[in-house]
Amino acid sequence: MNDISITKVSPWRWIPTLYIAEGLPYFAVNTLTVLMYTNLGIGVKEMAFYTGWLYLPWVIKPFWSPFVDLFKTKRWWTVTMQLLIGLCMACVAFTLPTGFFFALTLAAFWLMAFFSATHDIAADGYYMLELPPHEQAAYVGVRSTFYRIASVIGQGGLVILAGWLEETTGNIPLAWASVFVLLSVFFICVGFYHLRYMPRPEDDKPMKNVTAGSILKDFCMTFVTFFRKPYVISALLFMLLYRLPEALCIKLVQPFLVSPRDMGGLALTTSQVGLVNGTVGVIALLLGGIAGGIAISKGGLKRWLWPMALSLTLPCAFYCILAMARPESILWISTAVFIEQFGYGFGFSAYMLYLIYFSRGESQTSHYAFCTAFMALGMMVPGMFAGWLHDVFAQYNLFGTDGPQGYINFFWLVMVGCIATLVVCARVHIDAGFGKKVQNKSER
Repeated sequence: MNDISITKVSPWRWIPTLYIAEGLPYFAVNTLTVLMYTNLGIGVKEMAFYTGWLYLPWVIKPFWSPFVDLFKTKRWWTVTMQLLIGLCMACVAFTLPTGFFFALTLAAFWLMAFFSATHDIAADGYYMLELPPHEQAAYVGVRSTFYRIASVIGQGGLVILAGWLEETTGNIPLAWASVFVLLSVFFICVGFYHLRYMPRPEDDKPMKNVTAGSILKDFCMTFVTFFRKPYVISALLFMLLYRLPEALCIKLVQPFLVSPRDMGGLALTTSQVGLVNGTVGVIALLLGGIAGGIAISKGGLKRWLWPMALSLTLPCAFYCILAMARPESILWISTAVFIEQFGYGFGFSAYMLYLIYFSRGESQTSHYAFCTAFMALGMMVPGMFAGWLHDVFAQYNLFGTDGPQGYINFFWLVMVGCIATLVVCARVHIDAGFGKKVQNKSER
């Protein structure tokens, strides 16, 4: 792709669109697929297992991220990945109405995931190359805000749109195909928009005097130093198991919300799921994250670890209550989801700050990339087997309740999984005061 000459433009011209473009494919791959395949009749065991594999590109991202520096520029990689993501969206749209849509769309989603993970590498690298340090700090809130907007669009707005189209047309494949046509057009347009308006940083050049062999050698050395860090075993267990309840829930919450009542679900429409889980839930998640960041800045990570671990685990009981009571009121369902997601967002703050804490020292950037890979692995593996657990435990009536037992037993199993979160919190090492904002004399 040949870049065309552009002049210096305000970061406001490209940061909002760049980080919406970074967030949308992630949520399309990891959230929209769950509800779409459920609505198209794919069983929860098959859906959870195969969509779980879509996390893999984010798990292995650190292994190929150094090689992005060898070829072309960060700007080239960013724009190219956006156009390729747009083509993948189009492939999903055109194969959905076919009789063999499952295999074809999974292949398209896997390519989309790979391109999206590569786009993350290039876009974040471009951001740091184009902006000087003081502007990076100034715009960090902007990039975060628009990534969160992407999460509301991807998990809320697009789901509501798909639900409206399902109800209007009566054709589920056509409804979801229309959503992906819209996404495809957006990414093609945003790719050409960025080709026009994203500046060319002077330092955005392929690395010189560096070979694939030297990068591989440095990578191996960094990998070794990561596993030589103090308390690495307890750290890895924390990264893999702290989010176990959420990793199990994430693949089955949406199927639970839309499944008919004779299958143990709440029988919400797709549009209602977009409102409850994708809008109310996402807003609660964001508010919880903000509250968590404020709390840690005042008391430090070690002080808030246990309250945040309890906040992340205990609200999962609301899904148990919903599964057993199966209320019809959208208000009660929304309230339960809001509380659970707020608690998760609050508790997740401790997890993200711990990744920064453990990455400190030499090769901090590379070590943080390894931490995020283990974070993705911790979400991928439990999610793959969540549907299987649902089906296995569906045959037992553990609580003496009437009706299907699958979701009831599954969500109580999630509560048992919360023990793993508490165990790794008891074993992890954190220095006192880390994360606490240091007050200056005028604030004391």
